Amino acid sequence: MKTVLFASTIVLLALLTVPAVLFQGEQAFAYPPGVGILSKAKNCLVCHANNGPWSDEDRTIIDIVAVDSKQSFRQSDGSFLLQVKRNEPMTVRTVIGRKKHAQQPAPYRIAWMYVDSTTIGTSSLSKFAPGWEVNLQLACRIVGDPLEGNEDATLTVLPMTIRPLDAARNAELTLQVMLTMGESVKGKAKEGMIANYFERRVKLVVLE
Repeated sequence: MKTVLFASTIVLLALLTVPAVLFQGEQAFAYPPGVGILSKAKNCLVCHANNGPWSDEDRTIIDIVAVDSKQSFRQSDGSFLLQVKRNEPMTVRTVIGRKKHAQQPAPYRIAWMYVDSTTIGTSSLSKFAPGWEVNLQLACRIVGDPLEGNEDATLTVLPMTIRPLDAARNAELTLQVMLTMGESVKGKAKEGMIANYFERRVKLVVLE
């Protein structure tokens, strides 16, 4: 068990540092969000400003959809409900972006992270719900992904597979999202980059 945990830690640390290696001597264009990993920050706004032009919810797209049917898991209260059979994988797509607007530039880069608030301040590198296996709980991605039926939007779209293991329990996550443009000043993260921050609740339910 210790060997597995050690190996997992090394892999995640490698993922966090790969962009710096790839862009050594050049300007890095993306990096993983560090909420609760690099510090005890509870959300993106601890480090970054919420000062962008995309604050209106009407044109903002934040969705979690089924891979094949593209059906949304959004509930009437605006939260998302993911019901998964124990020990069985379920793949969804995280879809985030903006409807195109002739008078407004689109965000260039979108960052998001699924966070279980109970994990902030713990030593675990994963901030997803304990007992749940996940392959892509966070990303920082340049826009431009296609999604049928959303040709009028600038999006990032990535799949995420989750699986409730034996120890998994029902949980609630916060999907933290930042729409961004520009580059933060090193050591002064509130300068340089403009961004808008959003949150959505995501409920995980284990089906027996």
